[in-house]
Amino acid sequence: MICALGSAVCYGTASVLQAVAARATQPGTGSGVDPALLLRALRQWRYVAGLALDGLGFALQIVALRSIPIYAVGAALAASLAVTAVVASRLLPVRLSGTEWGAVAVVCAGLAMLGLASGAEGDRPGSTALRWAMLGVALAVLLVGAAAGRLPDKPRALVLGLGAGFGFGVVEVAVRLIDSVALPEVLTNPALYALLLGGGAAFLLLTSALQRGSVTTATAGLVLGETIGPAVVGVVWLGDQTREGLAWLAVTGFVVAVAGALALARFGEPPAASEAPEAAAP
Repeated sequence: MICALGSAVCYGTASVLQAVAARATQPGTGSGVDPALLLRALRQWRYVAGLALDGLGFALQIVALRSIPIYAVGAALAASLAVTAVVASRLLPVRLSGTEWGAVAVVCAGLAMLGLASGAEGDRPGSTALRWAMLGVALAVLLVGAAAGRLPDKPRALVLGLGAGFGFGVVEVAVRLIDSVALPEVLTNPALYALLLGGGAAFLLLTSALQRGSVTTATAGLVLGETIGPAVVGVVWLGDQTREGLAWLAVTGFVVAVAGALALARFGEPPAASEAPEAAAP
């Protein structure tokens, strides 16, 4: 659980750094998926620093996914929105209200309940059909990004964030479906390609979402996409469990943690890029 929380800190901080960099980057064609945006954003040191934190967060996430159930990791990663809100209040022209600080406390309470109730990770290997399904979802993430290009900025950020969440959710499940990294077995596993495509598509959509939309709105979609679906897959198809007699506490903690994260997005102020003069400096 410590690794999962450390991953959330890395991801939450990286989101703000990448938002600052993305907003200082010249917009492209307005498409929901702008591959060239990533290349332009890489000229910003904040974006590179965010990528480094993402890499560290991903390493910690893999360790967590190999140790505790997916639902516990997903809910812990939902805390990245609380981290995003707190860090954004320091680096962007936004301030947390009393309600938002209360939502941060709610997230922490939900995570505490989850930590007490989480059991061992499931030992089911996952079917071949599930592996191919994850690859299909990863492809669908790119279609979501293309469709979101015509939306106004606020719903665009939410939809792109949700698509990014599905992409990262694919990564969470795919990590569990890769049971061997030995060659050539790993190259014939559809889960490997689902992980690579889902993760790459998620980064692309999230960067596009952060360029013009609210940081918390985009991350709210991210939280929904990367928590609920993977949690269901982990319990139903991979055998994730809770401690005996504490299933109710795990469900309560999961719901409370995600609800607190979404409350932050509901009450968060979407900062305008023009209000952040320091964001223009590479």
